[in-house]
Amino acid sequence: MDVTKLPVQIVARRMVRPNLDIYYPVIIGLGNMGIQQKMNNDILKLVNQLIITQGYYQNPQTQVTGWFEIKTNERGILSLSIGNYAYPPKAAHGMTYIKSLTYEVQSGRNYQLSELFKPGSDYVKVISDNIAVQIKERDIPLLDGFKSISPNQDYYIADKALIIFFQLYEITPYYVGFPSFPISVFELQDLIKENGPLGKMDTND
Repeated sequence: MDVTKLPVQIVARRMVRPNLDIYYPVIIGLGNMGIQQKMNNDILKLVNQLIITQGYYQNPQTQVTGWFEIKTNERGILSLSIGNYAYPPKAAHGMTYIKSLTYEVQSGRNYQLSELFKPGSDYVKVISDNIAVQIKERDIPLLDGFKSISPNQDYYIADKALIIFFQLYEITPYYVGFPSFPISVFELQDLIKENGPLGKMDTND
């Protein structure tokens, strides 16, 4: 058995301060403690970045709650999302942000979207065209049309699919939430790096 492909052990930790209550994941039990520490540092850094983005440190009266979701934890790939919701005093409504991290566990490398694909591949156009079709088929309301994803658009991996998602207000009105677009890895197999996270999902075993 290849132990590098076994699911990673994850425990939930809690950060509690006045008006702030956040749960975040901590990786335990990896054979390489250096890689484990790097990944956990990355996670905690992202958690704190979201707290900063929400303005909590500037205004500690802002109420902030946080959570995480494990999207993929198999075949040596860990993909997770980190989210938080903040409600500043006297605001009309709160604001939520969700960001993601996708790791190759053996190396501890966190992959940006562009790094999932072969150099020079037109992945931006292929993904954007797919999303445009989904927007039309699902009748998703837009703020100002949809042209293209960014080269390093937010994403995670789940169920042998690449899930592209957008932040609140990025392309849709607030009430739509976080528009997400699944694309099967088999539709992208000519573009993806075989030894990358999507390549390891592109198999029927």
